[in-house]
Amino acid sequence: MNIFCTPLYEQQLKIILEKQSKEDFEATKKFKLYLDTILINLPTKANKYKKAQLFDDEDIKEIPHEGFNILFFIDKISGNYLILSILAKS
Repeated sequence: MNIFCTPLYEQQLKIILEKQSKEDFEATKKFKLYLDTILINLPTKANKYKKAQLFDDEDIKEIPHEGFNILFFIDKISGNYLILSILAKS
């Protein structure tokens, strides 16, 4: 069981962190640390997250985190998790 991130997620996260760090570097560090904790614990907590509203697929879920939704896919065949993107809540 592994957790992988798409290039899209990594690009979006980089933009978010760069913008936030200009405003409050310490808050940005806490945001990233907590986000990493959520992702590391994903295999044991995946079932607690709801199905993503943008997709009609039970295997694509979203994690709410400080005004953002992190979309991830559960690959039931391989047992892996794929972090798809991070989007600002609308």
